[in-house]
Amino acid sequence: MAADETRDGVSLTNLDQPLFDGADATKRDLVDYLDAVAGRMVPVLRDRPLSVIRVRPGQEPFMQKNLPKYAPDWVRSVTVWADSSRRQVTYALCDDRRTLLWFANQRAVEYHPALYAGEHPTHMVLDLDPPEHDSFAPAVRGAHLVRQALADCGLAGAVKTSGAKGLHVFVPVVPGTAMDDLAAATRALAARAERLDPSLATTAFIREDREGKVFLDSTRAGGATVAAAYSPRIRPGVPVSFPVAWDELDGVRPGEFTIRTAVERLGEGDPWAEYMPAPQALPADLVEEGHTIPVARVQAMHEGKRRARARRVD
Repeated sequence: MAADETRDGVSLTNLDQPLFDGADATKRDLVDYLDAVAGRMVPVLRDRPLSVIRVRPGQEPFMQKNLPKYAPDWVRSVTVWADSSRRQVTYALCDDRRTLLWFANQRAVEYHPALYAGEHPTHMVLDLDPPEHDSFAPAVRGAHLVRQALADCGLAGAVKTSGAKGLHVFVPVVPGTAMDDLAAATRALAARAERLDPSLATTAFIREDREGKVFLDSTRAGGATVAAAYSPRIRPGVPVSFPVAWDELDGVRPGEFTIRTAVERLGEGDPWAEYMPAPQALPADLVEEGHTIPVARVQAMHEGKRRARARRVD
């Protein structure tokens, strides 16, 4: 088979090159996988500012936010003010198969869309990070805590593997949800899940304070991104972020979903769309509680400074 070809008007080059060290896959494998899941993946990327992680031969992976000037004129974009870097960033919008194939040819392996479309947030997200690289089981138990906390306040969500070592729980919210209320509700949800089993889960943002527990990361609201459903990850074997039914979660091993196995597992279905509940209004008491909880990053910054001062005194 030729090393170059064209699909949907996109020139694909060097397809037989290794994807990255440890991938056990070629660039063609990446292109073929993304092409096969385009019908499922594009809907979770559409209209969302997109960051990608690319890996060039012989180089370390890097995150690309700004759309390159050499991008085809048919790749849509949106310019957004980035508070963190204090500058305008022109993000790509991956709205169709052709754009996804173009990114694949750029060796974009990971796809990290914003959690808002247009000007409105669309999902509340908790990122569950287990304490050790090989300890997926605690993340599963943590996800069940989050599900229970959601049920206790009349909400429901969908869960997927992160493609790395943890899990993501997504809760779709109704249009018009205020960003600060969404962020507050996310903090409160994490706190409620932690209270269900404080020996298992923690909301401690500072790593040394987590005591070997599952970290319930509530900081994804606002301008943060999360690896998209079906996105490959730059890890040995090229695992992908894969939707899982709640009643099947206990039997899942994250390494079983890769660019070589995921398409067959999917069949003709789109489980992320199938498992996702309808958009929901945030309960007022959840939002109110969240507004009393300090923003984790800000609290951690102040605590870090306090500890540094204490060390200097000692």
